[in-house]
Order: sequence, then structure tokens, then C-alpha cells
Amino acid sequence: MYLFLMSLNKVLYLSKICTLMKKKVLSVLSLSVALWVNAQEKDSLNQKKIEEVVITGQYMQQSINKSIYKVDVIDAEQIKNMAATNVGEVLNQSLNIQITPDTRSGNSTANIMGLNGDYVKILIDNIPVVGDTGLGSNIDLTKITLSNIERIEIVKGSMGVEYGNGAVAGVINIITKKTSTKKVSVRGSVQEETVRDNYDLKKRGNGRHIQNLNIDYNISKEWFASINFNHNQFMGYEGESKGYKYFGQDNQRGYEWNPKDQYDASALLRYTKNKTTFFYKLSYLNENFNFYNPEVSRNPLNDGVGGVSYESRDRKYNTDRWIHQFNIQTNLGHIRYMGDFSYQNQDRKYYDYNYDIPNRAIKSRQDEKSYYKTDVIYSRGMFSNFLDSKVFDFQLGYELDYTNGYAALIAGDFFGEAVKRKIFTYSNFLSAEWNVSDKFSLRPGVRLSLSENFNDQYNYSLSARYKTSENSNLRAILGSANRFPKYDELYTYFVNLNHDVQGNPDLNPEKGFSAGLFWNQNFSVDNGWKIAYGVDALYLDVRDRIEMVVVKQPSTYKYMNLNRYKNLLFSANVDFRKDQFALSLRGSVNGTSVSMNELTSSSPTDFQYLVQAGASAMYKLKNTDTNFALYYKFTGPDRIYVSDGASGFRLGKVDSFHMMDFIVSQPFWNKHFEISAGVKNIFDVTRLNSTAVAGSAHTAANGFINLYYGRSYFARLMFQF
Repeated sequence: MYLFLMSLNKVLYLSKICTLMKKKVLSVLSLSVALWVNAQEKDSLNQKKIEEVVITGQYMQQSINKSIYKVDVIDAEQIKNMAATNVGEVLNQSLNIQITPDTRSGNSTANIMGLNGDYVKILIDNIPVVGDTGLGSNIDLTKITLSNIERIEIVKGSMGVEYGNGAVAGVINIITKKTSTKKVSVRGSVQEETVRDNYDLKKRGNGRHIQNLNIDYNISKEWFASINFNHNQFMGYEGESKGYKYFGQDNQRGYEWNPKDQYDASALLRYTKNKTTFFYKLSYLNENFNFYNPEVSRNPLNDGVGGVSYESRDRKYNTDRWIHQFNIQTNLGHIRYMGDFSYQNQDRKYYDYNYDIPNRAIKSRQDEKSYYKTDVIYSRGMFSNFLDSKVFDFQLGYELDYTNGYAALIAGDFFGEAVKRKIFTYSNFLSAEWNVSDKFSLRPGVRLSLSENFNDQYNYSLSARYKTSENSNLRAILGSANRFPKYDELYTYFVNLNHDVQGNPDLNPEKGFSAGLFWNQNFSVDNGWKIAYGVDALYLDVRDRIEMVVVKQPSTYKYMNLNRYKNLLFSANVDFRKDQFALSLRGSVNGTSVSMNELTSSSPTDFQYLVQAGASAMYKLKNTDTNFALYYKFTGPDRIYVSDGASGFRLGKVDSFHMMDFIVSQPFWNKHFEISAGVKNIFDVTRLNSTAVAGSAHTAANGFINLYYGRSYFARLMFQF
């Protein structure tokens, strides 16, 4: 133990010397391989029900009631009842999480506590997932399907000690299925869905068409294998536009929501014996996304009879994503080890082509090139149970991330050429968990992150859980996290006679801090009712926030570390259950204060408050097992200060809206089949009027926000054998 602590001490004091840092990385990797060969541990996932355990922020799989963090869980049964088609649709039902779509790129990212996807860490099986511009942050949640998901775990607040860069507003951890109780299990579904009032099955038709298939096989007592396949085809939504066949010259061609087609597949091989569990998982995604240009050119044919052609310059994106993951859980003596090793690649390619609209023909096209490309080598390992004590334990961990990123010139206004950036980040983190008594637990933690591109980053945490009664817990959480700058913030270069917009290679990482109190209690009453309720309070503070600001009038802009963001969240929930009935009620008040600085003015810093409320109700008929599910969410008007150019800052507003889904499900033939039907977005929400969208340095702001494509109806057939 002495030698181990001395080794850690060397890492902390000699961290700035790159050669020693690399030696430490290699030594940890070598030790991980040795542990895999020499030690074994029993997998705890087979021991507990999926509703009872969580992994996010834990030393090992842990009962949700004993977790030192407040973890919100959406389990497989809840996901099935929602009839959602991707992770984004599931999370949209949660309060204080808003999925923000970009209809031009086709991506949808998570917004937590008013901060966008750059501040939210997305994990799959406890490792960050690759995206267009990096690892774990700003991830398109529509690219993550639901067919093989066991549960989704959500932790709000800064989690920099456990998960490093980007975990400022929170962490979303998507846990996939890795076990089956049957020798062979086959599951699948077919779902057909309207897009507002549009639907058909023809090529270039309308609607959404989803199919998935999962096969699990217990090869032996020790070996388990599974494969799954998914297809999600969205045919687009025209809205107020007039489709890709339209060739009027009034900028009405195209779609409000552009079409895209996704295929993804994964395979898993898992081994468990005595004291060792490991698995290897391979995942592949392909997405085709079509952008139809609203601008149409009218070109004379010079054929002597006045002929003309109508053409548009359209673009097609083709994304390929590969994820390799190897996970091991094992013991070396009484020391517990859990490690992940991953190679991930995402390549978003594009090509432009001239489309002859009346003749439905491509006249010419460019060669396909990379738009964004990211290659990642990632590893994370944790050692715990050094003292083999239930009273006191500590965890030593490492994380390394080698990201090779590429952004084409066309992906942003960069310094006259494509951006290539390599980032190597290595971190050590240490925490201790002290069970002071049967009722009180304490966990302090610290992380040191070393990067070739930025200064050393330190993050801290302090968590406590107090068992106020047998069925009640009070948790207090303090934590910090940082966010590294993005491509456009570092390298943007857009300069002409009318504009001067520049990135800033000297930007510092943003720094986030959060503090929260969480209390929950559950009990049963004599008449069979089970009641659970909770109250949460969370404060988030982000300093050195990066924003584009005016540095010289009238139109010289630069990214700077100037602003500050503060958010206050108060929320409460209560759940009722009895026999076949369940009801959940939720409410929250979210206050945001943003300190923004321009050349001649600063924004007011008073808090602007957003109110949300939600409810879900489920009832199952006892004799027929018919299930009725209703989901409701209200989001009040949102107000925020935005820059208004030379006149300073003004208070903008986004309209309120209501969302409601209703689903009916009926199993039959001994529950081998299930038919579901329902309606989503009953209130037909599409656009929200907004005066809170500021224009960029060279684009105008719209007076609305595209949020959904309106009411839709669906039917789904599920089967399992």
C-alpha cells in the first residue's frame, strides 16, 4: 500500500513532465492486462433487479437507495410504455431536460439547467460516446436507439471528478442489456408513425418507419452473446416549405425537418466465471441525411425555343460511427478493479450536387469529403476496496483520452483551411468513501487532468448521504467540472469588407461548480398505497464562459472568456402506486442569471425564472393486461437577456407550451406479442414564437424556434420468444 500511495504522489507532483506522464499511462494499461489474466470477480448485474441498482458515480453497481449521488433512473419498462424511437424522445419527458433539435443538421442534443449539449456528458455503458466534434459532449441523441437499453441514469450537477471534461451540467449514462434468463431469446418490433398528418410507405413517401431485432444466446454458464439491428427512417416534414420537387424561386423549396435514414447494429460477447466478468461490444451506425436547398436558380438552355432549367445546389451527409469497447471487472486479492478500453471513430462525410428539379436528375456532383471526423482512443480504470473494509474505502482512478479531430473548412469559417487537432488528456482521480455510521456516509474526491493543449485542470467534489429514517435519505453534493473550447471558438476566421469574426486559440477552459441538496422518502399505508416523494435544490455556477463578443465597433467580433452563468433549480415530485395503477406528479422552478459583457455595455444579472410541471399515469386492466399510459409536460415562458447590437441588451421571451402523449398496449398469445397504438404531441406543438434568439455576427435571428413537427399517430407490433 505504501508503494501504491508513493506512486500516486509522483503522478501528482511530476504531472507537468510529459515523459513521466506517458510512462504512468503505459504502466496502468499494463497492470490492467495483468489483472485480466490473473484475477476474477463475480458480476453483480445478475444478482440484482435492474430497477434496484445504478452504476453512475459509484465504486461498483449499487442499490439506488444506497447511492451517495441522487440518480434518476428511467428503466426498460418505462421506455417501452413511452413508445419512443430514440433516447432524445425519452429524455424529453423529464423535467429540466430539453432536447434541442437542429433541423438543418439533423442533430438533437440535451439541454440541462439551461446549458446546451456542450455541457452535458453522454455515456454508453459508463464510457463517453464519440460525436462530430469530440468525445461525450454535444452528442446527437437521435443516433442512440432504444431497442437494447436496460435503463438510463441521469445525474444533474458538475461531475468533473468522476467523468472529467464536459460534465458541467450533468451526466446521462445509457446502460445496455448484457444478460438473458433464457437459453435463446428473440425480440423485435415494427413501428409505423405519422409525421403530423403525413404518412405512406412509398419511396420518397411520408412518415417514420422503425424496425428492430435482438437475439440473445446463453452459449454456456460462462459465455453470453447478443446481436441487435435497428432501422429508423424519417421521411422529413415539409411544414411551410413545399418539398424537394418544388422549383419556385421564393425560397420555399425543401423541408422544415429534413429527411434522414439510420441503420445501426451491435454485437456483444460476455464472459463470467468466479471472480471475473468481461465483455467486448462492437457497435456500428450509418446515417444518411439530406439537405434540400431552398434557393432555386433559373438557367436559360439557349436552345432557341426559350427553354430553361431549374436547379438547386443540394447536399447529402453520410455518417459512419464505429465503437469498440472492452470492459473488465475483477479482483486482485481484495482490491477491486473495473476498466474500460475503447476505440471510437465517427466520420460525417458530405457531397454537394446540382439537382435538376423538374427532371428529378443529378446533373453533377462533387467528390465525397469528410465534414467532421473524430478518432478516439479512450481508457478509464478504477481501483477500490484497498482496505477491504465496509467502514472506509478509497478509489484510485485514471482516464486517458487521445482524440484526433478534423473539421472541414466548409464546417465553419476557419483560418482559410480545414482544422486538424490532436488532444491528449490524462487524468488521475482519487476519492474516499467513509461510512461514519450506519446512517451517515461521506465521500470527498479530487481529479488532476493534464493536457498538451491547455493548462492543468483541478476538479473537486464532496458528497454526503444521511439516512434520516429507514425509508428516507438526505444527500448533499458539491462538485466542479471544466469544459474545453470547441473548434469554432478556437479557430473561426470570417473576415471580409463587412465582417471580422475571429476565434481565439488562447481561450481557457470554462469552470463549473455545483452544490445541491436532495431529500427523498417512501412509505406504504394500510390500504395498499405506496407513496414516494422528494425535494431537490441545485445551484450551478459557470465561470470564464466563452462567448462571441464585440471587441471593436461596428462588426469586429472575437471569442473571449468573459461571461458568467448561474442557475438555481428547485424541484419536487410525488409518486403513488396501488395494484395496477401508478401516478407521478412533478414540478420545478428554474432561475437563470447570465452576466454578458460587450464593448460598451453589460447585461443585467437578475434571475429569470422558468416553471415546469409534469405528470404521468398508468393503469393496467387486471384480466386482459391492457395497459394505458399518459404523459404530460408543461414548460412555461422562458425569458433571457440577449445582445441587441449597439443598443445593448434586451429581455427576450420564448412562448410556453404543453406536451402530451397517450399510448394503449395490449399483449396476447401468452405475451409473445404486443400491439400498441397512440398519439404523440396531442397539443400539436411545432414552432415557438421567440424574441430571445440573438443573431450572430453575420446571420439574422429567426422569430421562432423549431421544436417539434406536430401531432403524430403510431402503431407498433412487438414480439418476443
